[in-house]
Amino acid sequence: MEKSNKKIAIIGGGWAGMAAAVYATQAGHHATVFEATQALGGRARVVNGALPNGKTVPLDNGQHILIGAYSDSLKLMQTVGVNLAKALLRSPMSMQFADGTGLILPDWRKLWMVGLDAAWGIARTKGWTWTDKINLLRATSSWQRNGFQCNASETVLRLCQKTKPVITSRVMAELIEPLCLSALNTPMQTASASVFLRVLKDALFAPSTHVDANTIFGPANMLLPKRDLSNLFPHPAAAWLMQQGGRIQLGSRIQSLHYGHNGWQLDVGDANQYYDAVILAGSASNMASVGINTAYNATNTVVRELQHLIHRELQAWQSKANALQYEAIATLYAYAPNAKLSQPMLALKTDASNPAQFVFDRGQLGGEAGLLAFVISASSGDRLIVQNQVIAQGIKQLNLPNLQAIQTIVEKRATFACTPQLQRPATQIAPGLLACGDYIDGPYPATLEGAVRSAKLAVNLI
Repeated sequence: MEKSNKKIAIIGGGWAGMAAAVYATQAGHHATVFEATQALGGRARVVNGALPNGKTVPLDNGQHILIGAYSDSLKLMQTVGVNLAKALLRSPMSMQFADGTGLILPDWRKLWMVGLDAAWGIARTKGWTWTDKINLLRATSSWQRNGFQCNASETVLRLCQKTKPVITSRVMAELIEPLCLSALNTPMQTASASVFLRVLKDALFAPSTHVDANTIFGPANMLLPKRDLSNLFPHPAAAWLMQQGGRIQLGSRIQSLHYGHNGWQLDVGDANQYYDAVILAGSASNMASVGINTAYNATNTVVRELQHLIHRELQAWQSKANALQYEAIATLYAYAPNAKLSQPMLALKTDASNPAQFVFDRGQLGGEAGLLAFVISASSGDRLIVQNQVIAQGIKQLNLPNLQAIQTIVEKRATFACTPQLQRPATQIAPGLLACGDYIDGPYPATLEGAVRSAKLAVNLI
């Protein structure tokens, strides 16, 4: 591909930033990634933990899953050399509990079966009455007839309450609420119904993703990482980028940008280094704090007017980014000798005293046997109290009397609160200044796929 000779600075080395670097390079640009820390991956990266015997084990900053509908993420991972069939464990969509009750979809992957697998799975769900099943089937059929669209002001709870016949309380507690929390990380009382339906549509009715001649990921497939999140994409992307002539500068925190007649200059010590465009790829709060050093005494009238414009546009963008509210996600890593779950991922019964919605068996995902990851979406409360509650929940529901906590990771600003009619910051900030990340305006909630798609759009707008 012929090079464009455009130099692109990408501020942030998380999934969005590394995706932007790959897309920019594919488009023929010269990409440089500036990462404030010494590690790539952002909020989806590897961290170090230790077992009770002192053995060091790799953990993730939060337990993530992908689904087969995440086509852009999957294609990008392939681009940088990740073998998806080896890196991801494919399984049917499941919300099954340790006692065998709960929803699990059949493993159907033919195109004409898309959507039918959901109906079949609902009809065969153990532990539900026929009223539970029929009411849910009617609700999902109604959502499908309406094109998975609803009033933009509706919450998930209101959407379900107004269905006729009403979705039963058991289905709400065992399916709708945990599904809403896992997808939007926002309680169903305040979560956007329109975004929830959009995710549901993609998860059930999107085209299958063909990885190779022998591997097909259906839209409703759960794809569980069998390697740590840093090695799932950011590190392979970094290796690929450097092979293509790109650059990565770790430990480079950008405090401000300067726009002049030569383009954009970053305050990282390279006073003579200018860029044709800058992509802000960090978290919303970090990017909202980046300052623009606008030299209003510029002699060139056009440059001076453009500096005024950039300053105004950035202030408006930062105001919208600052207005976002956030939800936390807690991940509790625990260990029990010889623990092995019936499936790599199980749903958990939740209430005020049992806050974890899901548990992952890291031993079945290429990690240490006996190591479990409990996920508490939209987490609140004292870390130690939550940790003790989850350990008690795991001991009881999983029958693991020797379960003990290893490490609890709380990401306080894990995602934005995905509420109805939320105004999210735009990709385009000003001429030559763009942003990408899972919080940027788009069809998805705060997911890895949302981050990747926003990066693709940002590069396309250069």
